[in-house]
Amino acid sequence: MVFRGLFRGKRDDTRDQVIPVVRNVTIGRNVRLDPLAWRRLGDETKFQLNADTLGIVAQGRISLGADGYVHRFYTEDDMMLQMVSPDAMGEQAEDFTLFGPWSSAYPPDSAAKRIWADRLRARTWEGEGLPQYRRFWFGDTDERQDPVSFWETVYDDRSGQDFRKIYQTCMLFSRDLPGEGRELLLAIEMEPEGGDLTHEIMVGIPLNVGEFEA
Repeated sequence: MVFRGLFRGKRDDTRDQVIPVVRNVTIGRNVRLDPLAWRRLGDETKFQLNADTLGIVAQGRISLGADGYVHRFYTEDDMMLQMVSPDAMGEQAEDFTLFGPWSSAYPPDSAAKRIWADRLRARTWEGEGLPQYRRFWFGDTDERQDPVSFWETVYDDRSGQDFRKIYQTCMLFSRDLPGEGRELLLAIEMEPEGGDLTHEIMVGIPLNVGEFEA
């Protein structure tokens, strides 16, 4: 997964309410996965998935302005299939990633929020029973790097009339696995409109276009 530009914290400015069907994936459809996509990584990976089929119940879209869009597809148990595309309808989607939830917490005070903000800017990420990951976005040459922020519009049905806005500040980390494999860690500060701020960690793996179908 590669984001090609900086997020500017703007809301999704797409005016139409047509819900994209990206690589034949959308709300109400099942995505069949090639189990070798993660099982070939063996016991080295922290990513876990007990089924080869994802039932999509919600769908998100993030506008990157001139850099395109991020399309996200969610299951009932918070698995997230992500695709990056230069167009709003995802017709040229690329950079496929599958993430699963690792942890979620409400920060108890402002001190906890500051600590999390510092961790997002660090060269490495570790803790919570996880190994060390190195910063993937922007590389890890600099000791500190500002995270990226954006609004995600999440739709709950195909009509496009039922949706939520979620503001997120995040950073992507990764670690190499044996056999040229790679595991990703997405650390997110998330705040839905009208909701409470949470700190989320998701662990994922890159997918090739031939490793899933709907």
